[in-house]
Amino acid sequence: MKNSILLFTAFISFTLFAQQKATVPVSKFTPAELAKINQDKAAIKAMAGIYKVNFEFAETFAPDTAYNYHDRKFDWGIEYVTILEETETKVVLQHLLIVSDSMIVKHWRQDWLYQNTEIHGYYKDDTWKKISLPAEKVKGTWTQKVFQVDDSPRYEGYGTWVHVDGRHFWESVADAPLPRRELPRKAEYNVLKRHSHIEIDATGWTFNQDNEKILRKDGVDKLICWERGVEKFTTGAYNAQPAIEYWTKTSKYWADVRKVWTEIYAANPSLALIKRVENQMLFEKLFELADKYSDPAKYNSVEAIVEVRNAINSFIQK
Repeated sequence: MKNSILLFTAFISFTLFAQQKATVPVSKFTPAELAKINQDKAAIKAMAGIYKVNFEFAETFAPDTAYNYHDRKFDWGIEYVTILEETETKVVLQHLLIVSDSMIVKHWRQDWLYQNTEIHGYYKDDTWKKISLPAEKVKGTWTQKVFQVDDSPRYEGYGTWVHVDGRHFWESVADAPLPRRELPRKAEYNVLKRHSHIEIDATGWTFNQDNEKILRKDGVDKLICWERGVEKFTTGAYNAQPAIEYWTKTSKYWADVRKVWTEIYAANPSLALIKRVENQMLFEKLFELADKYSDPAKYNSVEAIVEVRNAINSFIQK
């Protein structure tokens, strides 16, 4: 009888151990790879926080000696950056611009994916094309997917995080649409080739850019001008409570917006967007819906997704 009890106890212990082991996700990476991935993720997550952001942009060189250089751009703002999602190979950061206690702008979003093999590359004129990347080409790299304020695509680039001599930085080159600061003027170009350098430091982080302003026509690229850009994110005792409160009210809605966009990306190997529909831009329409669905206690996900899907689809060129 005693032996039977011991055998039964051993069987139960083994079964529980097997069940527990089966529920623990097993990483496909070696310990050395995991250590590097976690070091990279620590740098990415260090971009979250509360910052004063200084924006400085200046055109620097044009091959045409008669080119009329445009005025330099200087601006600043207070930005709250929060982590929306984290897995072993993914980190999602949402930026919120604090204009005032009563005005918050859901700003840009950056998704970081490890060894990602698919991007929506920008072509020109609000058109993106799906590109497959060989696994060997992206080994050890992180893709930064940047999305606009309405979670529509902006640009995607990949590179390796470097940790050396106390420095932590990442570099990439990616084609992008015209920046918002350029929209009020008549642009001589239709593609901004971004040469990006993101570096983490003791005071926050810096986003350095050496950008090519390119006119892409009939498959030929013509360089119009180079541009130097610096976005400096400096930590400080700034009041982010209005942004936190806004995100508490609208995060369910924006999660559904991201869900709809994910469906659209999966269904469209290429994507072209219309700038205005009924004299309204897409971000204006989605921001209106964000206000409508800003009560989390009464939030209706099914209803919101229908409205969001209809809104986004109306801006997609058929």
